[in-house]
Amino acid sequence: MEYKDTLNLPKTKFQMKANLADKEPQLNKYWHENDIYGRLLAQRKDAQRYVLHDGPPYANGHIHIGHVLNKTLKDIVVKYKSMRGFSCVYVPGWDCHGLPVEHQLFKELKIKKTDISKVDFRNKACDYAMRFVDIQRQEFKRLGIFGDWDHPYLTLDKGYEESIIRSLAELVKKGYIYKGLKPVNYCYDCETALAEAEVEYDDHTSPSVYVKFRIKDAGSKLKDVNGEYSILIWTTTPWTLMANVAVAVHPDLKYALISHEKGNIIVAEALATQVMQKIGIADYNIISVVKGTQLEGLTYTHPLGLREGKVVLADYVSMEEGTGCVHTAPGHGQEDYITGLRYSLPVVMPVDSKGRFTDLAGEFKGMNVHKADPEITRRLKDSGALLHEEKIRHSYPHCWRCKSPIIFRATEQWFMSIDHDHIRGKILDEISKVQWVPQQGQERISSMVANRPDWCLSRQRYWGVPIPVFFCAKCRSWIADHDAMGFFADIVKDKGSNSWFQLDIKELLPDGYRCPHCKAQSSCFEKGEDIVDVWFESGVSHQGVLKRIKSLSYPADLYLEGSDQHRGWFQSAIITAMAIDGHAPFRTVLTHGFVVDGEGRKMSKSLGNVTAPQDIIKHYGADILRLWVASSNYNDDVRISDTILARLTEAYRKIRNTARFMLGNLYDFDPDADLLAYDKLLEIDRWAISRVHSLMTDISSHYDDFKFHKVFHSIYSFCVTDMSNFYLDILKDRLYISAAGSIQRRSCQSAMYEIVKLMAVAAAPILVFTAEEIWQHMPRSKGMPDSVHMGTWPDNEDLKIDSDIESRWQRLIGLRDVVLKALETKRGAGLLNSSLEAMVEVYAGSDEIYRLFYDYRDMFAEIFIVSQAHLKKGEAGPDGFRLDTMPGISVAVAKAEGAKCQRCWNYSLTTGEDKADPAICKRCADIVKTLTGK
Repeated sequence: MEYKDTLNLPKTKFQMKANLADKEPQLNKYWHENDIYGRLLAQRKDAQRYVLHDGPPYANGHIHIGHVLNKTLKDIVVKYKSMRGFSCVYVPGWDCHGLPVEHQLFKELKIKKTDISKVDFRNKACDYAMRFVDIQRQEFKRLGIFGDWDHPYLTLDKGYEESIIRSLAELVKKGYIYKGLKPVNYCYDCETALAEAEVEYDDHTSPSVYVKFRIKDAGSKLKDVNGEYSILIWTTTPWTLMANVAVAVHPDLKYALISHEKGNIIVAEALATQVMQKIGIADYNIISVVKGTQLEGLTYTHPLGLREGKVVLADYVSMEEGTGCVHTAPGHGQEDYITGLRYSLPVVMPVDSKGRFTDLAGEFKGMNVHKADPEITRRLKDSGALLHEEKIRHSYPHCWRCKSPIIFRATEQWFMSIDHDHIRGKILDEISKVQWVPQQGQERISSMVANRPDWCLSRQRYWGVPIPVFFCAKCRSWIADHDAMGFFADIVKDKGSNSWFQLDIKELLPDGYRCPHCKAQSSCFEKGEDIVDVWFESGVSHQGVLKRIKSLSYPADLYLEGSDQHRGWFQSAIITAMAIDGHAPFRTVLTHGFVVDGEGRKMSKSLGNVTAPQDIIKHYGADILRLWVASSNYNDDVRISDTILARLTEAYRKIRNTARFMLGNLYDFDPDADLLAYDKLLEIDRWAISRVHSLMTDISSHYDDFKFHKVFHSIYSFCVTDMSNFYLDILKDRLYISAAGSIQRRSCQSAMYEIVKLMAVAAAPILVFTAEEIWQHMPRSKGMPDSVHMGTWPDNEDLKIDSDIESRWQRLIGLRDVVLKALETKRGAGLLNSSLEAMVEVYAGSDEIYRLFYDYRDMFAEIFIVSQAHLKKGEAGPDGFRLDTMPGISVAVAKAEGAKCQRCWNYSLTTGEDKADPAICKRCADIVKTLTGK
C-alpha cells in the first residue's frame, strides 16, 4: 500500500502564483456579467445611507499614481461601509471644464485661443473631455473600484450646468456677488485670472533691489530735519514700480533718519544695521528716530518721474526683511489694494492681459513685465535711485497648469464676497463642527478661510459655464440678476451652456426684460464673455449631485481628497454651501498626502521618477497597488518605488499562501454538513476562532477610524504570527493523518472555514480581487453570496471572543517558543535533522507553573511538533535550555523513543506492533484499517 494514498493531502485550484495581471480582468468581467454592484445596491436599498461624495478629477489625461491613491482610499471606505450594511451608492464624477482641459487641448491642437471660434473650440473641448472620461473610467474600473460608472456626474452635463447657474443666481439674490476692480492671481501665458487653488509655489530667481523715493517736504513734517531725504524701499518685483502710488510704514514702529555719503534715507530702526551692510555703507549717522505715524502723509516723487506718491500706514509691514518701508501698488497686491481703499489711492494698471506694459509705463510700453526688470533696474541706476541690486532665489507663485510665473494684476472681475452677511465667521464656526481626519486639517483650513480674500469667480477663457450677466450700453452698468439667470438656467437644462454663445440676447432673456438700472430694452445689452471659475463648478456639486441624485443624500458623510484641497474643493464647497444652505456639505473630511518617490522627492518628468500605474498593474497587478495604498500612512506624503512594491509583494504572498493552505485543506469540507458547533470544537480550534474574531474587532475599529495601514498590519500579523507560524503549522498532523471525517479533523476544518471566510471579508475592501478569488474557491454553503463584496461584516454579538482561552494559549505559545529555540540549538549542533526525531521534557520550576501547563501536557507533542513530550517538576540538567521570556521554565531535548512510522513520520514505541502492517504506528494502523475495511 502507498501510505500517501491514505493521507488527506491538500487539494485546491487556488494557485500559489497569483498571476494577478491575468486574473484580475477575468474577475472584473465576472462582476460585470453578474451585475454584482447593481445587485449589491438592490440588496441594500432600504438600508441607512452612507454617502462618500467624489471630488471630480480633471478629464484631461490618463490617470496617474495620485489618482490611484485617492480613488483606492475612497473605494476602501465604500466597500467597508457597504459590508457593514449601509447603502453606499458611489457616483464618480469628472471635472470637464476649465483651464486644465483647455490648456491640454490647445497643446494637442497646436493653436492659440485667437485661432479658433469659441463655439468650435467648445465642441472640440467637449469631445476631448469625454474621450478622457471614457479612458479614465476604464482605468479606474481596472483598479477594482465599484461605482455607478454608467451614470457618473460630469460638469459638462446639461443638468449639472443648470445647477451651476442656479447656484450662482442664488448667491446673486443673497447679495454675495459683485463686480470689482481688484488685484488677482493672473497668468499672462494662459491669459486668465486664477483661483488660489490654481497657484503653486516653486523656486524662482528674482532681482532684489533697494530703491530711493525722494521726499518732497520732509522738513515741513519732521522737526529738526534739514536737507533732502529719501524713503528706501526693497522689492523683488521691480516691474511693479510702474504702478507705485504709495509707501507703507508700520504705525507703531520706529524709523531712523540716516545720513551718509550717498544721501539721507529713512528705514526702520530695527533693520538699519543690516540695510546699511546690504547697500555697502559702513560710515553713517542716525540723525533722529521717529514713529511711523510721524511719516504718514509725506509725499515723494516716483524714482522714474511717473507720478507723486505718499507715505501711508499699514499694520502688515514686517521687520523680518527689507527696509520696513513697503512699496505699494494697489493694482498688484491684495494687501496693497486694501491699503489703497483705506487711503483712496488710485489703482494704476500699466499691464495688459498678455503681461505687457501699456503706455502708462512710458518708455517700457510693449515689454513683457518680467523681461523688463533688467531695463527698469538700469534706469533706476542711471537716475541715482538704485542703492543696491542682487539676485535672490526664493519661493514664487506659478501657474498650476502652464508652470509659468504669475503676476498680481488688477482687473475687473466678478467676485463672491467672503464677508457679506458675516459668512466668513459662520464658515469658521461650521468648520469646528466637522470631523477632520487628520485633526490638524481643521486648523489648516480655518487659517486659510480666515485670511483668504474675496473669491474671484470670473475667468477669461473659452471652456466652461458662462457667467450669465449683461452690460447695458445705455447706463454703462453690469446686470447680474437672479430672475434673468433663472431664465437662462431653464435654457441650459434643455440646450446646454453653448446656448449662451449661440443665441441672441433676446432669446436669453424673459420677454420684455429691461435694464433694472435705467429700464433700457435688451437691444442695448451686450453679453458678458467670462466663464465661471472651475472651482465654483465643482464646489457646488452639493447642489448638482448630492441634492439632484435621489440615491444620494445631503450633506455627504465624507469628502476625501488630497491635502491641497484645503484651499481648493473643500473651501469652494463649504463657502457655497454655507451661503446657499447655511451648513457644511460634509460631516467628515479626510485628507491624504501626495505621492513621492522612494527618496521622498516629488514626482517629476524631468527627474525621471514618474511611476505610471498602468505599468505597475501590468507587472504586479492592481491588488498590489491597492495594498500599497492601504499599507501607507496617508497622513504624510506616500512613497512608492520598486523596492517598496517588491516588499509588499512578499507580504501579499504570505497572506495569499495562508489562505491557500486553508483552502487546500477544505477540499472535502461541506459547511452545511460538516461544520461543527463552536462548543464541539477542540480547545485549540476555539482559540483560533477567538483569535480571528478578535482580529475582526480590531480591524473594524481601524476601518472606522480610517486607519487602513493598521488594517493591513493586523491582517499580515495574523497570517504570519497566529496562523503560519503557529496554528496552521501544528495542524498538519491532524489534517493529514486523521481519518477524513473524524471529529479531530472536522474540528480544525470548521475553524479554518470560519477563518478563511473572515479573512476574505476583512481583506475585501483592500484586496478586492484576491478576496474574491478566495471566496470563489471556498466550500459553498447555502445562502452564501455570489461575491465576497455582497457579503456582510459579522455583528459584534456573533463574535466569539474568549479572553481566557487566548490568555492560556498565549502562555502555551510562549512555552513553544522556548522549545523551538531548544530544538533549533540541537539541530544546529547536528544532533537532530527533524523535530519529529525529538523527545522534549518541559520542567516546571514551581508548583504554580506546573499547574498552569498540567492540563495541556498531552498536547505538548502536537504543539511542539515532536514525537514525544513530557511535563516534569524541577529543573532541566546543565544541558537544558532556558529563555528570559519564561522564567521558571527549562527544557531538555533527547532522541525520541521507538521507531519512525512510515505514514505519520512520528517516532513511536507502538511502531511495529501491528503484525499486518509493521511499518506504521498503532494510531496510523487503526486509521488505515478504517479506510481499507481490513
